[in-house]
Amino acid sequence: MPLPTFPKIYNIHFVAIIATLGGMLFGFDISSMSAIVITEQYLEYFNRPADVLQGAIGSALAAGSVLGSAVAGPISDKIGRRDSVMFACIFWLIGTAVQVACQNAATLIVGRVINGFTVGITSAQVPVYLAEIAQAEKRGSIVIIQQLAIEFGILIMYFIGYGCSKIPGPASFRTAWGTQFIPCILLMIGLPFLPRSPRWLAKVGRRDEAIEVLARIQANGNISDPLVVAELEEIETTLQAEREAGPGLSKFYRNGMWKRTMAGLTVQAWQQLAGANTIVYYLTYIASMAGLEGDVAMVTSGVQYAVFIIFTGVMWLFIDKTGRRPLLIYGAIGMGICHFAVTSGHAANTVITFSYLLIVVYALTLAPGCWIYAAEVWSLGTRATGMSMAALSNWVFNFALGMFLPPAFANIQWRIFIVFGVLCIAAAGWFFVFYPETCGKTLEEVELMFAKDGPSPWKTRKGESRLTAEIQAIVERKTYDEPKVAADDKAAEAPATKTVDV
Repeated sequence: MPLPTFPKIYNIHFVAIIATLGGMLFGFDISSMSAIVITEQYLEYFNRPADVLQGAIGSALAAGSVLGSAVAGPISDKIGRRDSVMFACIFWLIGTAVQVACQNAATLIVGRVINGFTVGITSAQVPVYLAEIAQAEKRGSIVIIQQLAIEFGILIMYFIGYGCSKIPGPASFRTAWGTQFIPCILLMIGLPFLPRSPRWLAKVGRRDEAIEVLARIQANGNISDPLVVAELEEIETTLQAEREAGPGLSKFYRNGMWKRTMAGLTVQAWQQLAGANTIVYYLTYIASMAGLEGDVAMVTSGVQYAVFIIFTGVMWLFIDKTGRRPLLIYGAIGMGICHFAVTSGHAANTVITFSYLLIVVYALTLAPGCWIYAAEVWSLGTRATGMSMAALSNWVFNFALGMFLPPAFANIQWRIFIVFGVLCIAAAGWFFVFYPETCGKTLEEVELMFAKDGPSPWKTRKGESRLTAEIQAIVERKTYDEPKVAADDKAAEAPATKTVDV
């Protein structure tokens, strides 16, 4: 659905802030349950749902997200990254309306599934959009804004839910769920002012528009800037190679592409299996298991979300200086240690301290790192569908964990953290063996990291981009061509030699 023509804003950080309101939708929907599921108003109205039913309510978002992420790629390739987000917003308005008006658990689940459809599309395509408009050396700090938006959405909605819990009767949770309209409306207002992805424009044959957007974002509108010329040449070279590779699913596994497909899918699976969402979604349960009750348990959970934002904000300053591999490997090890510490389960202070510490480690490492890595590994021709596949992997495991955790807390309690601790150590080993470094490289250069004759992942380093050399070559080419053109022009302007007849 093409958006109306509006003046465009090309400041990259403004673009990122507007686009990542899609992440805030995700955060709002997570917290729309976190602060409410233990309130008496909710429990009484929905007849104190059993563990399995509560698991279904909680994981309904993930179920809808599986559907949304499955269709996000084809939709994005057809109408563009930006317009696919606008398309998703329509379903958010419908799903929120269903939740606000729900009369039983079944209609609540339906509303959350519809909202999840929106989250599936936005979680897949907003990182793609941001990765495609950002310069290589700034890509991490731009994509991480998506993670910050998710966390702000979680925090804001959690305390809205906490405040609304003081309202008597069903109006408490209906009011809280109704506030989910706000970020969606803001996103829909801002989207028409954002430019399209220059890489998508080049992909669909709109070369002049692609050059203009690249130039405005990266060189203040100068289409002759060496950076713009070099990036466009890389994009066109990559597009030509992908056209020669042909259509169909074979492009996801031929010529070494299977390595990138594996990396994009598994990085999102490991993010879920690392168990941080156990803390993010269910810290109120964990606090209760540790002996904390009432407002103390609620505030303890809310503080966790603030800690999440603070340390993700810290990493925003350093994400493009540290590299992706160290974040993923050492982050998984650190999270594993925290999980093992939480298994003590007896001293409330110990449990809450290591729950907070786990969130700190997650906020500094896997939370931003997994989404950034998943957005970077795909080629231009596979990026929209590939990122949809990565998001699909995320949501399938999110759904499975959402169904598994409430019964697990009821039956095996603290031993669940031993399972997650072991999985974290396994994730660290997987990251070390299979994931090459992508930080500081153009999206086109990442192809070399995964090529059949590419370097071993543990031998790759951040930066070392060939784009610098290509820019220098363009500068030298222009330096050589300009005097030559000037000399030719001067010769052309000189008066012709007169011929004398004898």
